[in-house]
Amino acid sequence: MSGRVIRIERITSRSGVTEEPVFTAKGYQLADPAHGKHKHHAQHATYVQSLDEAAALIARGFSLRMGAQGKPASLIAPKSLRIIRENVLQAN
Repeated sequence: MSGRVIRIERITSRSGVTEEPVFTAKGYQLADPAHGKHKHHAQHATYVQSLDEAAALIARGFSLRMGAQGKPASLIAPKSLRIIRENVLQAN
């Protein structure tokens, strides 16, 4: 995969809303699968500053906290996410 990550989207959003990764004061919040059923707890959160970093962790199985206006944020499993990258043309 090449190109900078320009968007991460939920494959099937909740009806009527467009969910986006939540950026907090600490950065984008992800949950480490190593913590099992406790991964959603705040003390286990992993924060990154860019969508590229988030995409790298999603590829390793991390869940991403996403939300939409008027809806509470929730953790979304990596299998339910689509990574959108900018097109990079390579010259020969």
